[in-house]
Amino acid sequence: MVGETADQLGLECYVIGGWVRDLILHRPSDDIDIVVVGSGIRLAEAVAKKIGKKAHLSIFKTYGTAQVKRGDLELEFVGARRESYTRDSRNPVVEDGTLEEDQNRRDFTINAMAICLNQSRYGELLDPFDGIGDLTRCLIRTPLDPDITFSDDPLRMMRAIRFATQLGFNLNSETFDAIVRNKERIGIITKERIAEELNKIMLSRRPSEGWYLLDKTGLLPLIFPELAALKGIDVKEGRGHKDVFLHTLKVLDNIAELTSERMNDLTNERKDKVLWLRWAALLHDIGKPKSKAWDAQAGWTFRNHNYLGAKMVPKIFAKMKLPLNEKMEYVKKMVDLHMRPIHLIEDTVTDSAVRRLLFEAGDDIDDLMLLCDADITSRNEEKKARFHRNYQLVREKMVELEERDRIRNFQPPVKGDEIMEILHLEPCSTVGELKASIKDAILDGIIPNEYEPAKAYLLQLAKERGLL
Repeated sequence: MVGETADQLGLECYVIGGWVRDLILHRPSDDIDIVVVGSGIRLAEAVAKKIGKKAHLSIFKTYGTAQVKRGDLELEFVGARRESYTRDSRNPVVEDGTLEEDQNRRDFTINAMAICLNQSRYGELLDPFDGIGDLTRCLIRTPLDPDITFSDDPLRMMRAIRFATQLGFNLNSETFDAIVRNKERIGIITKERIAEELNKIMLSRRPSEGWYLLDKTGLLPLIFPELAALKGIDVKEGRGHKDVFLHTLKVLDNIAELTSERMNDLTNERKDKVLWLRWAALLHDIGKPKSKAWDAQAGWTFRNHNYLGAKMVPKIFAKMKLPLNEKMEYVKKMVDLHMRPIHLIEDTVTDSAVRRLLFEAGDDIDDLMLLCDADITSRNEEKKARFHRNYQLVREKMVELEERDRIRNFQPPVKGDEIMEILHLEPCSTVGELKASIKDAILDGIIPNEYEPAKAYLLQLAKERGLL
């Protein structure tokens, strides 16, 4: 329909960019960009009119673009254009141009291919930079001089690494070297746009590849210095510690492997949760540089690194313009609690300790245990198997206690209002202390998670404290 409408208007039009790339790679794609030699808005209006009432047309005159939506189908229309840049901005000066000029401005050769939609040349592929060849060679390469490409729009450095990670491609040597030379230009890119690219890297099959490339090109300390600080090994008296950066990326890939198989079957809400679980994996040891200390007996220690890391999460999210809402709180909780199951398997698995973990993790307990499984990166297969077996014992204990005591997300059976009524108290700290004591008694197994035992325990506490 688009090509037919373009012919009626006397316009050349092409599908270009990601849809063409993914068609050749046999990947699903909903990124359908139509470039028109002439007015993209004019063609969009005509296509929407032909579709009828079911079409939704959006016009963005400032950018010379338009969008036509029908159900799940989205078509983006833009006129062919050429661009020029100033040194202090990635926002180009845009002018009408030819198809060749439009292809010249594209970020990578594999995104510069176009397929004609006009009847006389329908299906003709225009590939001036051998994008097909680069798909075959699994290479990310810029159409023109990469130094100009990256200096003009430094976000393309992030996109190069993102595409390499998503597709399992390599950066060709000229592209890689140009990123190294132009890395400081990333400073003119907003944190929001960088975060968007990072999230796409995080949802890749092997997100570690993106972080390795960010490190090797020198971008990592510029966009995420706290993660770069995990690199390296200190040795004292012949004793070293593992490289926390390499360990972290292994944990991240482990989580990706544990979650990727189910991605296609997940709801959008759960897919979003998977993203933040992967962020938790990336940040789980972020507090180690601040907690690292030498102990003559124990060697290198990282005491309370989970607590210090959890305190760092809100600051990192704020600086990187990641969401400061329940998603951040979820990551913070995962970082804070990730050592708790390890402590459980190192000691006797008591009912009380498991109850407290269930209570504090709440509905996120399964994600926490998944993170703990991913955190086992030892090369000693016997040790890995032992840890996994012990975690399974913890899981079985959790199921048993949850069925019996209903601890997950519970509230003490006797509420604060009732405590005040029974004991004739005004709102005060004593009410909170009594409520907390009831909660602790339930978690410690002193009383069951039931109303009558909880009320009796309250009266006992009140008598002991002279409140009755």
